Amino acid sequence: GKGGVNLPTNMDISEVPFKPWAKALYEERRRDQQKNDPHARCMPPGGPRQFHTPYGLAIHELPDAKRVLILSGGGPRTWREIYMDGRKHPDDLDPTWGGHSIGRWEGNTLVVDVTNFSPKSAFQGAHENLHLVEKWERVDSDTLRYTVTITDPTVWTKPWTVTYDMKKQNDDDNRIYPEPRCHEGNHGMVGILAGARREEAAAKQGKK
Repeated sequence: GKGGVNLPTNMDISEVPFKPWAKALYEERRRDQQKNDPHARCMPPGGPRQFHTPYGLAIHELPDAKRVLILSGGGPRTWREIYMDGRKHPDDLDPTWGGHSIGRWEGNTLVVDVTNFSPKSAFQGAHENLHLVEKWERVDSDTLRYTVTITDPTVWTKPWTVTYDMKKQNDDDNRIYPEPRCHEGNHGMVGILAGARREEAAAKQGKK
């Protein structure tokens, strides 16, 4: 969406090419304050949402291992492993929160193809057919530009693309990656659980 550190050319949510059922699901999730949001329950945020959580992230290239690791500082302190050894997506993997990532360099741009998402990831109503093509390019010494093209023909009428810039915070890994704590000290739990509690109360009322 527009605003924040996103670029002004990005689309508003009203411009995302939802199919009607998927738009209804998205709106339902917003109305119930995301009571079933996996991230609110310490589960990994799937898809581009990995980069919308607080506390930043770090990207480490491991040339000898032919891997790139993305370590997220927010929520449950998740990580992604991007395979850079030329392999294909396996046909027999169980779906996962973050999907299966294979990458390659195109000049100075890291291009990552991601499939095999769990339907639990809940990214904008997407499910196991979600397919991402991510591109990372350095704009300057303090800025990475992330562009992702998002496809799921069961959810959206066509692929759509968003781009946003990520600013360097600092090199203090101890600040970005303290020990996992997730809900410890979370003063927003009342709001996070409000929708679930309303639903539970309504169910009890209906049984009387």
